[in-house]
Amino acid sequence: MRSQSKTYVARAEKTIQAGDFGPAEEAVRQAISILDRTARKGVIHPNSAAHRKSSLVRKLMAARGSSPGAGG
Repeated sequence: MRSQSKTYVARAEKTIQAGDFGPAEEAVRQAISILDRTARKGVIHPNSAAHRKSSLVRKLMAARGSSPGAGG
């Protein structure tokens, strides 16, 4: 599960860097889902999952050019 979560996070980051925002949003959504599942099963600490999810969303919002608090 730990390896799977790392794979999904890396895939999402790669998609964000490529600038494909439609697929990037879906990749981030999948990464968040797997991080939640990994934390729920006790493989990683819930705070670690929250930190990784927050980082992904911040990267996505920065790439799109909008602030995370803007509701976008």
